[in-house]
Amino acid sequence: MSAMAKRGIALVAGLAAAIILSGSLLGTLAARSRHARRAEPLSWNQKDAATYLDQRQAWWMEWPRAQRDHETFCVSCHTVLPYALSRPALRRSLAERIPSPLERRLLENVSKRVRLWNEIGPYYNDVQWGAYKGVESRGTESVLNALVLASDDAEKGQLSDNTRAAFANMWEQQQTSGSKKGAWRWQRFAKEPWEADDSDYYGAALAAVALGTAPGNYLAAPEIQSRLTMLREYLNRESTAQTPLNRAYLLWASAKVPGLITAEQRAKIITELLEKQQADGGWSSSSLVGAWKREDGTPLESVSDGYATGLMVFTLEEAGIPENARLKIGLAWLAENQDRKEGSWAAYSLNRTKQHHISPETARFMDDAATAYAVLALTEAETRYSSFKK
Repeated sequence: MSAMAKRGIALVAGLAAAIILSGSLLGTLAARSRHARRAEPLSWNQKDAATYLDQRQAWWMEWPRAQRDHETFCVSCHTVLPYALSRPALRRSLAERIPSPLERRLLENVSKRVRLWNEIGPYYNDVQWGAYKGVESRGTESVLNALVLASDDAEKGQLSDNTRAAFANMWEQQQTSGSKKGAWRWQRFAKEPWEADDSDYYGAALAAVALGTAPGNYLAAPEIQSRLTMLREYLNRESTAQTPLNRAYLLWASAKVPGLITAEQRAKIITELLEKQQADGGWSSSSLVGAWKREDGTPLESVSDGYATGLMVFTLEEAGIPENARLKIGLAWLAENQDRKEGSWAAYSLNRTKQHHISPETARFMDDAATAYAVLALTEAETRYSSFKK
């Protein structure tokens, strides 16, 4: 039997094992699965979700703290990046013919910063924000720019000059020595889940997603193979030390980059993520970040939330998990927990309570990410699984 055939058998076996319902959740999940089947197709409001995301993106673009030089704004991991990934999916679901004005403005902003890379300042500089913030900002932005532009190019089927330049910037920022060889210096502000000490792993996984998303077979370009090897080695070398949340991003990346991890590794991560599913069918962010503690000393919520549930369901879909009871229940949780007034999904900050945020607007950052990943999970189900098709 060939090595490829063995890997295929291992992957199928791993996926099959991963979706077996386990002890304590069996009765609850089975009951909710019957409800999910009765509720098909999934009932949620795409138009309201689009309205919420558009409003939040419009606010971010004008928020003074998001403004940067050359009349640009920064790309945030909580509001802007999720918007860039999810709004096109909503556009297709709503049969909108062209990108919204906000989508176009976002793409123009990123393209401008890529073109002016050698002239424009970093998101954060050392003088105002402390040592290493400049290089951290450059590393972070280079990955986010590449992912935003590659995702747009994927719809068009051709890699643009701006995206090629974004990838060139990204490779220049990759670390080529030391313990983090293969990764990027990532923004650190002691804030989970995107700006903490372990967030460089999240960033490296996003870089892999960007590479696997880019059209035109960019992933196979000879000139990037040595860099890609360093990235693959880093992601594998550090994977066991990561939180379940970071391994979820690795799983997503592995669906985009063939051979990034082994079939056995993928199956193990799938099993781990499914074991985190709660009795109500959702996931809780607090169960995915290890021993992380809030900076304001308040306890983390343990209830299921939109960010964790949306991301877990979407990642499992991307990994190729078959349609099954657990997946249906996760999707049902998302459909049932959309805010019918706002069109959004709720999540909670891992760093402080809403009362301790700068403003009511900044307190919604996690809701922004939750809404975007819920949208990705629900629209992907409608594309991928027969019983969820419209």
